[in-house]
Amino acid sequence: MNPLSKFRSTLRIITVVTATLAGVSHAATPAELLSGYVAQAGSIGVSARGLQFFNARHGREWSCASCHGTSPMQVGRHASTGKPIAAMAPAVNAERFADSTKTEKWFRRNCNDVLGRECTAAEKADILSWLITLKP
Repeated sequence: MNPLSKFRSTLRIITVVTATLAGVSHAATPAELLSGYVAQAGSIGVSARGLQFFNARHGREWSCASCHGTSPMQVGRHASTGKPIAAMAPAVNAERFADSTKTEKWFRRNCNDVLGRECTAAEKADILSWLITLKP
């Protein structure tokens, strides 16, 4: 293979990888995010564990449900500010889990409030597995 052909081949590979990574960093669907968490965790998300996690306090003052409400199909309210929080279930809120950067930002903040640490990939997979099952 001549140097120009090799360069073009390498450039095509770099372009494909860059486009793929760009798509991963801003996943378009909850299913894509779930797939990523499952891959990171090395195990499937379990909906029942997600429901339990969402409602548990984990030794801290708040649970997920403290702000998001006991029904993620409805608008929640922040426990200390009272600010409305859009419904969590993707079936009723198409903006939820539509962007991986936003999703990671909110998981990081909220898991720290609820757990005092970041959620694991397995915990995220469980929560998202449960939220995806909720239908209006």
